[in-house]
Amino acid sequence: MSTPKELRYSEEHEWVKSEGEVFRVGITHFAQSELGDIVFVELPEVGDKVEADEPFGSVESVKTVSELYAPISGEVVEVNEELSDNPEFVNESPYEKAWMVVIKPADSADVEKLMTAEQYDEMINEG
Repeated sequence: MSTPKELRYSEEHEWVKSEGEVFRVGITHFAQSELGDIVFVELPEVGDKVEADEPFGSVESVKTVSELYAPISGEVVEVNEELSDNPEFVNESPYEKAWMVVIKPADSADVEKLMTAEQYDEMINEG
């Protein structure tokens, strides 16, 4: 699967999609493929504050539990409630159905510090 060019990426394998004043966040195709079948997703509540590079939730697969790290700081303004009943969306559709949270950033310039698709591809191909 190709890495969507319009998104930005964190070193912890989260993607960020700009939607005007807010940013939609999820985990990458590479991350879900490394984790295996996702069986549970734990996400923050609307109104929670998140800090860049700090855990904001977790995903549990048949192999392991992995923390989700906020790619930017800000306030959670929307949570994908469908993932609690359908954690398999993370494996099936990491960039569409399996977005996790929408964050109103404390500083939208934080997104500029994230990797482009090309930089992200380089990082995962070096691993």
